[in-house]
Amino acid sequence: MSHIHLCWELGGGLGHAGRLKMLAQGLLARGHRVTMSLRDLMATHAMLADLDILKLQAPVWLHDAVGLPPSANLAEILFNCGYLEPAALRGMVAGWRAMFGILAPDLVVADYAPTALLAARSMGLRSASVGNGFYSPPPGQSLPAWQQAPAERLASSEARMLATANAVLTEYGASPYQHAADVFLGDLPLLCTWPELDHCEPASRGAAEWLGPSFAAQGGIAPHWPEGEGRRVFAYLKASHASHGAVLNALVEEGCRVLAYVPEVAAGAAPPLVSDRVLYADAPVALPQALAQADLCVCHAGEATLAQSLLAGVPLLMLPSHTEQFLSARRVAMSGAGYNAALLTPASDWRATLRPLLNDASYREAARAFAARHQGFSQQWMNQALAVRLERLLA
Repeated sequence: MSHIHLCWELGGGLGHAGRLKMLAQGLLARGHRVTMSLRDLMATHAMLADLDILKLQAPVWLHDAVGLPPSANLAEILFNCGYLEPAALRGMVAGWRAMFGILAPDLVVADYAPTALLAARSMGLRSASVGNGFYSPPPGQSLPAWQQAPAERLASSEARMLATANAVLTEYGASPYQHAADVFLGDLPLLCTWPELDHCEPASRGAAEWLGPSFAAQGGIAPHWPEGEGRRVFAYLKASHASHGAVLNALVEEGCRVLAYVPEVAAGAAPPLVSDRVLYADAPVALPQALAQADLCVCHAGEATLAQSLLAGVPLLMLPSHTEQFLSARRVAMSGAGYNAALLTPASDWRATLRPLLNDASYREAARAFAARHQGFSQQWMNQALAVRLERLLA
């Protein structure tokens, strides 16, 4: 069978590693050899511990770009990752090429790993990409703008990023990219989301195939809730968000029973609120079980949590921490299945925000309608669909 190398280069959180884990399991079950390179070996170690494959440190950009405005599209994100000048990008590409030279994969599959795709192209290796709509832009079109910025600036940024990538490809005698979007897509882009959660307008996708989100749903400890009466709320929050304590306090004041996973608290930090109505999990919680019992989910709009909450028909209060999460939260809010609290602060009236989510049936009805539209979706089917398409590319 074939040797398939899975790559993760950019972005944070465990969603990228979870998607690659699910894909690796599907490919291994079909007899392929799988290896993996990861942006963060430490944070992903526990999640991937039962995956008996070679795991390597991905070549990643370690330097700060000075004087750049906030990124308004994917090209400007890459300016912060070595794509301002060919001289900066060469070392990264050389690292990926050296890894591929040693591993000799038949196929490179990238989850937000544009430099891995560039290196594969420079070596004549076949490649594919998997990912959500944020970093899987519509092919052949201008890159979507995530922030307000002058059109001239966006076009100039896109042209400069493309020129940097093509300058390196030319040095290796490889064919240049035609469009800036090509940098993120590889030979076969596989769009792992649903139209309702796509960061791009579905109409811009043309005949695209939405395969649905891919995430690691297994694992986690069984949910336990505080004793007593009151709505059950599952909260996955990080202490780095300024409002996480205010939200927990508002939930308690509204009479809810909260099962909270706060990674910093699980690691030993002091909890933001001590109450017999809040139980802090000391490890990640099994989401399918927790959401099957929950009346509301509070989270930062991470892809895996959003998808599982909606599949369970549970409405959401979303506190996005960055642009990708904000766009996801906006899409869910547009569907009526949740509230995007991006503009709220610790001093905001969180109780007034929570009451409609807890008491207005329309939020739960919208979430249940979402679940009904995707009834029957499973990660097993998703793995098979991805594996079959990758095998066709290899063939």
